[in-house]
Formats: sequence, structure tokens, C-alpha cells
Amino acid sequence: MPDTLAPPNLQIALSVNGEMRAVPAGTSVTGLLAEIGLAERKVAVERNLEIVPRSQYSTTMLSAGDAIEIVHFIGGG
Repeated sequence: MPDTLAPPNLQIALSVNGEMRAVPAGTSVTGLLAEIGLAERKVAVERNLEIVPRSQYSTTMLSAGDAIEIVHFIGGG
């Protein structure tokens, strides 16, 4: 019987703010933000030209070839 599970170290390539990046398969938007070091509350995320609601960050899984745009809010005065 063939193994249907992907190897745990399988990486996928995607674009983050125009730069290619490799992340583990099964990474969510939340996981990507953690890997980059950004707080969820201070960013807006677009996946393939569609805004990802903050409430769906942990359930939105990234796929190979995705185009992710992250806007980081910076306070000031």
C-alpha cells in the first residue's frame, strides 16, 4: 500500500510581498506570520488578490504558487 502522507519536511514555494519564499507544506497564514515575526493584530494579509479575514488566518492553508501580500501597520504621530 503506497504511503499517502507527504514527508514532514516537504517545502512549498510561494511569493511574499514579491519575494520567493519556501515554507513547510501545511503552513497557515498564522504560521507564516509567526515565521516572519509579525503580530497578527498589526497586519493585513492578501492571498491571491483576496483579503484573508483575520478570523481565518489559522485555517487558511498556503499552497505552492500562492501570492501573499502583507501590509504591516505602524503607528506614529
